[in-house]
Amino acid sequence: MSGSSDEQVSWQRFAELCEALAAVSGKIAKRSQIASYLREISVADKTTASLAALYLSGAPFAEDDTRGLNVGGRLLSSAVAEIAQADDERMSTTYRKYGDMGAAAADLIVGESTEAPLDILEIEKAFSTLATTRVQAAKQTAVKSLLLRTRNGETPNLQVKALVKLILGDMRIGVKQSLVEEAIAEAAGAPIEDIRHAVALTGSLFDVAMMAWNEALSTAKMKLFHPLGFMLASPAENVDDATNRFVEAEGAVKAQVEDKYDGIRAQAHFGDGHSRGKVAIFSRTRGDITKSFPEIAEVLAHADTPAILDGEILAWDFKNDRALPFSSLQTRLGRKKVTDQLRKETPVVFMAFDVLFAEGALQIEKPLRERRRLLESIVEKEKAAARSGLRRMAPRGQMSLFGGSEKELNANPERLRISPAFAVNSAADLDKAYAESRERGNEGVMLKALDSQYQPGRRGLAWIKLKRELATLDVVVTAAEYGHGNRAKVLSDYTFAVRDGDELKNVGKAYSGLTDAEIKDLTKWFTEHTLEDRGWIRTVEPTLVLEVAFNNIMESGRHESGFALRFPRIVRIRTDKPASEIDTVDRVREIFSTQPDRVRE
Repeated sequence: MSGSSDEQVSWQRFAELCEALAAVSGKIAKRSQIASYLREISVADKTTASLAALYLSGAPFAEDDTRGLNVGGRLLSSAVAEIAQADDERMSTTYRKYGDMGAAAADLIVGESTEAPLDILEIEKAFSTLATTRVQAAKQTAVKSLLLRTRNGETPNLQVKALVKLILGDMRIGVKQSLVEEAIAEAAGAPIEDIRHAVALTGSLFDVAMMAWNEALSTAKMKLFHPLGFMLASPAENVDDATNRFVEAEGAVKAQVEDKYDGIRAQAHFGDGHSRGKVAIFSRTRGDITKSFPEIAEVLAHADTPAILDGEILAWDFKNDRALPFSSLQTRLGRKKVTDQLRKETPVVFMAFDVLFAEGALQIEKPLRERRRLLESIVEKEKAAARSGLRRMAPRGQMSLFGGSEKELNANPERLRISPAFAVNSAADLDKAYAESRERGNEGVMLKALDSQYQPGRRGLAWIKLKRELATLDVVVTAAEYGHGNRAKVLSDYTFAVRDGDELKNVGKAYSGLTDAEIKDLTKWFTEHTLEDRGWIRTVEPTLVLEVAFNNIMESGRHESGFALRFPRIVRIRTDKPASEIDTVDRVREIFSTQPDRVRE
């Protein structure tokens, strides 16, 4: 790559790189292209190179930055239509041609801007303005102004395409943050382990890139209250498969077993060392859900020292001391204000099973057996601190873990728990543990290697999950249409897809399983996140994840995936899961291959 420093920081060049990356399938080739680009522009402008790295990961802001663009598909498509002077029919036809709002906008927005070409620093300034703009009309004007600046006389206009994709938070170029981290390491000549460690500490890919260019990775300091990536588990086919991975021939156990709970995976940050009482709880999608579960925050607010715990938020039956089904949590999801009545109706606990930060340092590189001992110590310490705090708050004679004052009930220390863990020595032991977990109403069991490190954002074989026998798939909604009869005025029928590489491929449509209240809420959400409105059906932003059950899978020519789910029904809305982690066509094919009767639709 060559050119002046102005060319090196231009949005045009960034857009051309994105197009080139989308056309390359190999990870090594992608990493090499990104590294070459970052290496060259970092010489001219380290800030621009760091912003480019962040944008290539598909994020307009770093993880430790609480700002958001809050620009939905409806606003964006409206701005594109206004610039292109396109009516609904033209917008619909163009979107259907590409199946992608970025590519459609690149076709529709033509002409040449009278202003100077955009560079990456101007994109960053525009994003900062958008993040602080609250009035929708003003926000649309700002988006329109930015899109107009990207016109360069070319068709398709790659600048528009890259900008729209970045605003929507999905570049679709086959590049994840982990690959950008590798490219930064290659470009800066730094060890990838140092890059990833610094990202885990700071929560800012931008800051880490700046450190890498300045050879200052060792200066990275831990910041609390930004979510780390969640370590994920791989599924095991059966008990024998799971046991064989962790139990040696002579019976030496290399793993611990825990119940697999049916709740919301969450990360709790607390005790910042300066502001006692500060707590933040993050979901698997890295959203802040603290306000939805204030009673958990009230317990953790008593902490004296900083820590980050990984665990599961569960609806809890205190009388029978067991977890309630996930459906019991639905009333708590997305709530910004939780009443005392709702706390009583749906009690919750935080079931901790790992510690990521404690004693002033990240603990993720330590083996699980050491992290477990530390976790047990922290949980007991924090529960004791909560009890002490409650004694100070409670009126004399009213101290009780399950009664007393309203405030005491809400801040019950037993809301902080630690997931029981034990060893198994054989397939028979594991089979028994699985059966007992199911009897307790849980999904199954987890097996975790005792010598394993915590790998943020990774799914490997160090953690294995044995779930319920009934197969389900996590899918993303791609279209919503109006129903019939008393559902004629709500969007109640949902077409959904699984991933195939960087593409989404539909596998079915479901319209049962949700309550009227849930459908009403989703109708509002889909209306606000519409990419294409065709009257009776809307193409929507592919971000809402559903878990669907089905009778079986058939080969089908109706869907691009080549498969169709027979009698699909919605099990639950997966607000705790990002669209990047939905199931794949390979998973659908795997389930299909295990069916005794394989039929074609």
